[in-house]
Amino acid sequence: MLSLKRLLDRSLTAQATLAFLLVLGITALIRKGEHPAVWVFQSALYTGVAVVVLAVQRRRAARAAGTDAGGLAELNRKIRHHEVPQASEEQAVMRRLVAEQLGQMERAGKWLPYWLGAMGLVTVGMLVLGAFTGSLAFPLLFTVGTVALCSWVLWMRPRSLDRLRRMRQALRQE
Repeated sequence: MLSLKRLLDRSLTAQATLAFLLVLGITALIRKGEHPAVWVFQSALYTGVAVVVLAVQRRRAARAAGTDAGGLAELNRKIRHHEVPQASEEQAVMRRLVAEQLGQMERAGKWLPYWLGAMGLVTVGMLVLGAFTGSLAFPLLFTVGTVALCSWVLWMRPRSLDRLRRMRQALRQE
């Protein structure tokens, strides 16, 4: 399990493969009456868009920190495990990465209530449309997914902020 987690942490290809398979399964469940080629095409399209967005984010974060994608994954692992690097140049890279991530999270925090409100409105709209059309299966599935995503964001955000602030404090002490 640990090797799978490390593989998914480091490899964009492994993440893309897993995402493609998950999206393919969900698409097959939702669109049972369509040809399987449509499932594959939609899954490939959605996965491609997600991979491009993720690659751009990783590249920007690696450039801001002054390291490559592998180094970025290793530094993020050290942040999660509260490990302060021993080498001074690695500490400098870690400081830049922590400052970048904290800045992003604090800027995103200003928009979080609006984002959650928009997700709630979309979810209510989907439920209303499902009630009018008589098909509540997809709207209920969407609602459960949206509630799970929003709950996960609200649960992880304080933990991530605390982890980054503690790492910033530990790097200042070094």
